[in-house]
Amino acid sequence: MKTSICIAVASLLVGAAVMPAAAKGPVVNHAISESEVLAAQQAWCKALVDISTTNTASGPVAAKALAEKVIDAAYGYQMGAVLFKPTLTTTPQTFRTTREGALAYFVGGNPAYPKDTGFALKGWTQCEIANAAVFIAGDSANTMGNVMFTDKAGKVTTVDKTWAFVKDDAGKLRIVVHHSSLPFTGN
Repeated sequence: MKTSICIAVASLLVGAAVMPAAAKGPVVNHAISESEVLAAQQAWCKALVDISTTNTASGPVAAKALAEKVIDAAYGYQMGAVLFKPTLTTTPQTFRTTREGALAYFVGGNPAYPKDTGFALKGWTQCEIANAAVFIAGDSANTMGNVMFTDKAGKVTTVDKTWAFVKDDAGKLRIVVHHSSLPFTGN
């Protein structure tokens, strides 16, 4: 009888080990998908063109208001410093770890950033992304490639761009690293 009880207990234990455990509370999953990353990149491009179009149609005050909304929706400044190195910046203001610095870069007009003329105000009509690669590791994603900006005269400016994304507590993808530079020309 002892043997049959031991076998019964052992089979229960083995069966219990194989059965999946049920969650007792909410499951938080901050995993990022490729489609989320691509959508965030496309939204960034659309927003840049929208800021430029708004500036042309309604002026710099309206463009600044839209840029503030875009920065608040796309970047992770509410989470802390964002590692933002815009394309056309120089020392000592090369890096824009604050929302104020990002806003100055996009729309200018901030005396603390006197060299900023507003990258998003340059009359962009189109923005396209060509990723060299997308690297997703659970709750973070990184991209590297080119972004091509077309101005109202049809001239295309290509930049090298690296982004890193994480999800905030609400599950919204946020840019936490944004590095942009002009391609090396060999000179």
